[in-house]
Amino acid sequence: MKKYLPTLRDYFLIILSALIQAFSLRTFFIPAQLASGGVSGIAQLINHFTDWPIGLMILVGNIPLFILGWSFLGGHRFALRTAVAIFTYSTFIDLLPNTAIFAPGGLGAALIRDLQGDIFLNTLYGAIVSGVGYGLVYRARGTSGGSDILARILNNWRGLPITQSYLFVDSAVILGAGFIFGWKQALYAMIALYVSGLVAETTLEGGPTIRTAMIVTSESDAVSHRVLEELNRGVTILEGSGAYTGTNRPVLYCVITRAEVSTLKAIVNECDPHAFMVIGVAHEVLGEGFKPLKVK
Repeated sequence: MKKYLPTLRDYFLIILSALIQAFSLRTFFIPAQLASGGVSGIAQLINHFTDWPIGLMILVGNIPLFILGWSFLGGHRFALRTAVAIFTYSTFIDLLPNTAIFAPGGLGAALIRDLQGDIFLNTLYGAIVSGVGYGLVYRARGTSGGSDILARILNNWRGLPITQSYLFVDSAVILGAGFIFGWKQALYAMIALYVSGLVAETTLEGGPTIRTAMIVTSESDAVSHRVLEELNRGVTILEGSGAYTGTNRPVLYCVITRAEVSTLKAIVNECDPHAFMVIGVAHEVLGEGFKPLKVK
């Protein structure tokens, strides 16, 4: 049973994340007409004209992105976790309005009433709450679907920070929201996306910057193979020896993004629970998988 606890914890975090994100959308973004970006934002825009259920549209709209993520973000492990995230998020969005949370006197109803007409506070609270949700799903080694999948692909492929990835993939949705909801709402929606990205990064791993990892393990081949396969990151093998024991042992060195730290920890723990690992901070990383190495 003990070996299944990390996996159960991950799925608990994914479901909790879906609930938090759905609460943020229903409480702050929808009442203030702030497009949340990605598939959720598109669903909001369509709902504005058709009254079709937002959750159902999000579920349908995520199908092609889910297939794309299967190819680029980890195969069956990505698929199961993301499927759970998408399904629970979509379900919560359509169920929450009918729960006690949004009944008269409930927390959701009270917040909507108190913040009605205050677009700044709706932006701030919505960004913070949804950012916590994003950070939790990253910590669980999953995604919340939608543009989150595209943002993670850009983060892994080009080394773009999560904040920039969100802005890049959600720009078209925000532009459309400007024509429908107004440019004031579009501007605040863009601010919300940026702030939620910052909160997601803080929730996931703390501060900014790239991470470096040095791993001393007796299972260097297994760890290296999984890092190459699952994270698509290079691994440098250094020769080392213990000063106390005099035993020669390889030291693995790799550079990863913030969003990949939890996955790397899980890989090392599963391959060698007795490994020694140091996570460091790098100011800047240039080269393959990160920023291009250019001489100015």
